[in-house]
Amino acid sequence: QVQLIESEGGLVQAGGSLRLSCVASGWNTDSIIRMGWYRQVPGKERELVGMIDKNGRQNYVDAVADSVKGRFTVSRANVKNTWWLQMNNVKPEDTAVYYCHAEGFERNYEGEDDEVDYWGQGTRVTVSS
Repeated sequence: QVQLIESEGGLVQAGGSLRLSCVASGWNTDSIIRMGWYRQVPGKERELVGMIDKNGRQNYVDAVADSVKGRFTVSRANVKNTWWLQMNNVKPEDTAVYYCHAEGFERNYEGEDDEVDYWGQGTRVTVSS
């Protein structure tokens, strides 16, 4: 069973930095094509804050929230089942629940690859002013 496990978020002061991590388990890492992060605040749609492919290249650049460009960075470890969201110069409006996300393939019982995507359970980040 595939699971995406996020690190604890927490409270950070405005102007500070925070790094979140995500670890995928139960999934062949060679089958993970893209990995990244979204966030959501109550009453608003979930928004993309960063996505990279398995080679570390940015994906979906145009869909990334303008408010985080230049401040948030997604990167991955050499072991491709782990990736991070580095949040710099955080602002109170960055307060949200952050979700890691991954897209890729899984082999089905017929031996064919199905496109799949998975989400982490969400971790709350609060930025104080």
